[in-house]
Amino acid sequence: MTLLTSVFLQIVQMLVVLALAPGLTGFVRWVKARLLARRGPSILQPYRDILRLLKKEAVLAHNASWLFRTTPYIMFTAIWLAAGLIPTFSTQLALAPTADLIALIALLGSARFFLALAGMDVGTSFGGIGSSREMMIAALAEPAMLMVVFSVAILVRSTSLAEIADFMMSGAVGLRISLALALISLVMVAIAENARIPVDNPATHLELTMVHEAMVLEYSGRHLALIEGASMLKLLLYAALIGCVFAPWGMAGPGADSAAVIRGLATFVLKLGVAGVLLAVFETSIAKMRVFRVGEFLGGALLLSLLGAIFLYVSRGV
Repeated sequence: MTLLTSVFLQIVQMLVVLALAPGLTGFVRWVKARLLARRGPSILQPYRDILRLLKKEAVLAHNASWLFRTTPYIMFTAIWLAAGLIPTFSTQLALAPTADLIALIALLGSARFFLALAGMDVGTSFGGIGSSREMMIAALAEPAMLMVVFSVAILVRSTSLAEIADFMMSGAVGLRISLALALISLVMVAIAENARIPVDNPATHLELTMVHEAMVLEYSGRHLALIEGASMLKLLLYAALIGCVFAPWGMAGPGADSAAVIRGLATFVLKLGVAGVLLAVFETSIAKMRVFRVGEFLGGALLLSLLGAIFLYVSRGV
């Protein structure tokens, strides 16, 4: 595969994740509405919301610093780049050599860091509460995420996402309890990182329970559009990451032709649909937990990922 082809596929990858992210959020909302016997909004509603916010003027507080103004752009860029690094329909991307799980965690951590600082920049009580809760969640979610990375790295001998996907598609993996534990841990981390039920409810603005929404209450206009778009990209990112590491079937491998790439793209859209349905079913079947129990939830994720890494380490005799 030539360099020009890999660059073209990388551009398509960046555009695909950007175009499908609002659709995934709208699809989850639509499925949840149907499960609750409601009509609900259209799947295209997130696209309309972002366009509406982009047309509005951004209102800023008088004491807002440069950090508050630049955080939406930094956050959106970091998460979009992270989503573009994950192989979705092909492993032969131009940025594949840099598509590393450690770099992915670093990009997500940078976006979270700037958003937490921006939440405290204006000095409102809601922003401070949201930032402190976000850091509490990150303190447990990131170690669990790193243990999942270590589990996969022990098996594949690499943290490159392209190499991990190719190894998982090779058929040499088999059924492993350690990978099952890592998968459950990664799903729990994804729920917490995306502020979904039972950790947080993205559909409410209750000051006693909200985490992510508390940090962005002071944003409006194009700044809020970028933050909302980054949140939608983050949901797609974790769905794509789970599919890339644990279900890479249908993805176009090295030297694949255009037909295989198209099949990989169709398979990726199907995987997003399955992930959206499973998320909607899970959120409608469970209640939101108290904020102070989030530590127990993520502690369980950390324990599962640690057990998975230990089992895999012992079984391989490293």
